[in-house]
Amino acid sequence: MSQESPVQLTTEQRDEFLKNGGTGVLSLATGEEPPHSVPVSYGYDATTETFYFRLAVGAESSRSDLDTGHVSFVTYDETDEGWWSVVARGQLEHVESEGIEIETLEGLDRVDIPLVDIFEAPLREVTFRFYRLVPDEFTTRAEA
Repeated sequence: MSQESPVQLTTEQRDEFLKNGGTGVLSLATGEEPPHSVPVSYGYDATTETFYFRLAVGAESSRSDLDTGHVSFVTYDETDEGWWSVVARGQLEHVESEGIEIETLEGLDRVDIPLVDIFEAPLREVTFRFYRLVPDEFTTRAEA
C-alpha cells in the first residue's frame, strides 16, 4: 500500500470490483488445524450480496464436508486505481438446502462463475456441487 492505512471501498466500488464473477481463495474452518484454503472461481450477485461457488466434491476432494463450519473468501486484483481486495466471512450453504432454492435460482441467473480447469481428471469426471455464501461480514481494502 502506498500509505500507512488502506482505504475502504464503498459498496458501489466493491460491487463493481467483484463484477458478476471471478477467482479467489476460499478458506474453511477445520477446528484446531489451520484453515483448509483452496483457489476457486465464484459468481457474485450484487442484488443480494451473495457469492456462488461450483466446488469439486467426492472421494478425491480434500474437503468433502463443506456444509459445516464458517468460511472466509478473499479476492484481490490490481485495478487502474491500485490494489483492491474483498474478504467475505460467513456460513457456506449447499444451494439445495431447504428454503433457499427459489432465491438461489434467481441469483444464479445473475452471475457468471468462470470454469477454471485445475483438476487432474477431465472435467466430465469431476463431481461438482453448488454452494452460496451470504456474508455476515465484508472487509474491503484499497490502495490509498
